[in-house]
Amino acid sequence: MIKNIIFDIGNVLVAWNWREYFEGFRFSREVTERLARATVLSPLWEEVDRGKMDEDMLLAKFIKNDPGLEKEIRKAWENLHDMLGRYDYAVPWLQELKNKGYKLYFLSNFSQKIRRECAHVLDFLPLMDGGVFSYQEGLIKPDPAIYRLLLERYGLQAGECVFLDDTSRNVEEALEQGMAAIVFCSREQAAEELGKLGVNA
Repeated sequence: MIKNIIFDIGNVLVAWNWREYFEGFRFSREVTERLARATVLSPLWEEVDRGKMDEDMLLAKFIKNDPGLEKEIRKAWENLHDMLGRYDYAVPWLQELKNKGYKLYFLSNFSQKIRRECAHVLDFLPLMDGGVFSYQEGLIKPDPAIYRLLLERYGLQAGECVFLDDTSRNVEEALEQGMAAIVFCSREQAAEELGKLGVNA
């Protein structure tokens, strides 16, 4: 029986709006695409979430990815306030699940900078019974160690957990760790699939 529901955050409980954020600077389409390739779409972005490099070092490495865009990269990196957007369903849905007796956790690849600068859209965190941000642990999904860390820290039995994530490889690793797991596409789709697992969502 499922007792614990574990959520990824980006594109599950908040919108990961990097494209809209970059387009908001009114750069050309070409510059926007180059900016994305140098930052959020580069392998280096995993190091943002891993949390082992300081922010100035990360900025320098992003610039090294495309030195011709130094000014634009600096401007975009200065404050990521609008890189995440609120999903209106998040707080009511979590409150509803809590009211039904489920324990709620998060397991998210997340950077300290984004947590700090996008705190206004993380208003659901007080509803959580616990969770793991990747940057605090130096681990990112789908490393098996980060899943085990969550389970061990909160004394959870994998067979009593269901994990929701928008990325299939992260869901596959949760299944390997013995959890039920769902590739998240929408709140309605997730609620339907949770219902198939016996969760009153």
